[in-house]
Amino acid sequence: TTILTKLKGVLAELKPDLLIVQGDTTTALAGALAAFYEKIPVGHVEAGLRTGNVMMPWPEEMNRKLISSMAAMHFAPTKKSRENLLKESVSPETIFVTGNTVIDALFFTLAQLKNKPELKTKRFDFLDPKKRLILVTGHRRENFGEGFASICKAIRRLAERNDVQIIYPVHLNPNVQAPIRSILGERKNIHLIEPLGYLDFVFLMDLSYLILTDSGGVQEEAPSLGKPVLVMREVTERPEAVEAGTVILVGTDEEKIVEETTHLLDNPLKYATMAQAHNPYGDGRAAMRIAQQIVKKR
Repeated sequence: TTILTKLKGVLAELKPDLLIVQGDTTTALAGALAAFYEKIPVGHVEAGLRTGNVMMPWPEEMNRKLISSMAAMHFAPTKKSRENLLKESVSPETIFVTGNTVIDALFFTLAQLKNKPELKTKRFDFLDPKKRLILVTGHRRENFGEGFASICKAIRRLAERNDVQIIYPVHLNPNVQAPIRSILGERKNIHLIEPLGYLDFVFLMDLSYLILTDSGGVQEEAPSLGKPVLVMREVTERPEAVEAGTVILVGTDEEKIVEETTHLLDNPLKYATMAQAHNPYGDGRAAMRIAQQIVKKR
């Protein structure tokens, strides 16, 4: 409600030719709705992602479907995303396959870390360079409760290995904090840290051996770094990654998480196959393609 009210004034003053929203958050939906009410065209970046289940992820799946119903320009990251939109009767001439801007941001940040040594963080000097690093992220609402407890038990078992260390930037939501602190707190080889800014997170992704996550963006970013990803969700709106072999869906099943992670740790061929698989989400030039299409439409 606040976003709708505040944006109404901004849009009335600026009178933009186009309002761009990215992703599937509720704030993106509110932005698109505000523009629609003011009869201003909406451009949707990261359009066409679908799981086919409006409850997974919740509420993001419904948010992006609603944004698509209002958008005048759909910037789809992949051909499959374009196909999803076509199935929903979106006009083909309004859909543009561009890759995902998250890869642009990743490459930009990697260049910053490489070219500006002063940006390289020393926050993680406590990590043991002799042990392989498993990076974990988790915050999905549909995993609250038993799902998170199962994830934490799997992590606890993996941490019993002497050749790995686990780092987990813990989301501030109490539904995430409670099981993590109670099951994983004060455990050997497990580092529970505060949420990170993007530069620090990219640094950790690049440093890691493999990643366990329920995030959407990490499924796109990590393969560009050659890092295998185990996705702790039952479904994903990024099936291209599964098909390309850069990620594996493991859900929240304790045994499956431990089993697949162990395979990657103990089977060099399996690890190399995933690490070297092609990333289907773009080449880091998505923003340029989006800008070109916007200029053409003027």
